[in-house]
Amino acid sequence: MHLTRFTDYSIRVLLYLATKDEERATITEIAEAFSISRNHLMKIVQELHQKEYLKAIRGKHGGLFLARAACDIRLGALVRDTEQEMALVECFRDDNACVITPSCRLKPILNDALEAFLSVLDDYTLADLLEGRHGRLASLLQIPAKQI
Repeated sequence: MHLTRFTDYSIRVLLYLATKDEERATITEIAEAFSISRNHLMKIVQELHQKEYLKAIRGKHGGLFLARAACDIRLGALVRDTEQEMALVECFRDDNACVITPSCRLKPILNDALEAFLSVLDDYTLADLLEGRHGRLASLLQIPAKQI
């Protein structure tokens, strides 16, 4: 299974926001932290907003923040929501033209493997990615410590 950059960057955006806790972030800030195109991130943020993973507020005091707690964002659901196509091989697609499909056993085996892959991701949340690493991630992403 290969995850697209779209899914990879989606996870990174949400991880960045989770690392900032309740502070808002900007697309530019995230783009710079990961050295990712701002324009590409805008598309990702728009989809994550539409799918209610994050909230985006415009204006002077606007920014991005998680729409729900990190412990409520399951990685399996996120992957399902951000991957455009989960077809591992041609016979998974509607336009399948493989001549051996009627007698091939590969499709059910790969389907089981895909389900197992997603099942493992379902066991983890965004919060699990932060567990014991919050401070180190904040440092790597150059997120300043909160001022108390």
